[in-house]
Amino acid sequence: MSKIDGQCWQPDVTVATVVVRDGKLLLVDEYAGGTSLVLNQPAGHLEPDETLAEAAVRETFEETGWDVELTHFIGAYQWRVPEGPNAGKHYLRFAFAATPLRHHAAAKLDDGIERAVWLAPEQLQAQQARWRSPLVWQVARDFLAGQRHPLSLLKHLA
Repeated sequence: MSKIDGQCWQPDVTVATVVVRDGKLLLVDEYAGGTSLVLNQPAGHLEPDETLAEAAVRETFEETGWDVELTHFIGAYQWRVPEGPNAGKHYLRFAFAATPLRHHAAAKLDDGIERAVWLAPEQLQAQQARWRSPLVWQVARDFLAGQRHPLSLLKHLA
């Protein structure tokens, strides 16, 4: 087992949700530790005692005000930050597809989230300089290419 400074190494476990309505993807404009807005899927960290699916639904609501129903598992993605203040940090992202159910316009969004936005895939692709990470487009591209797996692929043992 690898150790860093005497402790076990563990990647940050995150979830992300691809939500589509009228051909547009639900994204967030967020400040991710900087002064510039970046684009990301509704995404965040897995919290103790919750399933990956529960985390995806929770994070989507907290960042966008949308209630969603998960429909598919898109995939698992591993990424190491190559440069900048978080250089060397590792992320393990579990991505889901979801259907939007209901928007709560008065919901208070998470700190750092400026707004939720709906973008056509080509609009997202054209804004590569604003992606929070390459995971944003990779997940969207895989979904748009039809990559969908049953939610039953994920198991949670209590």
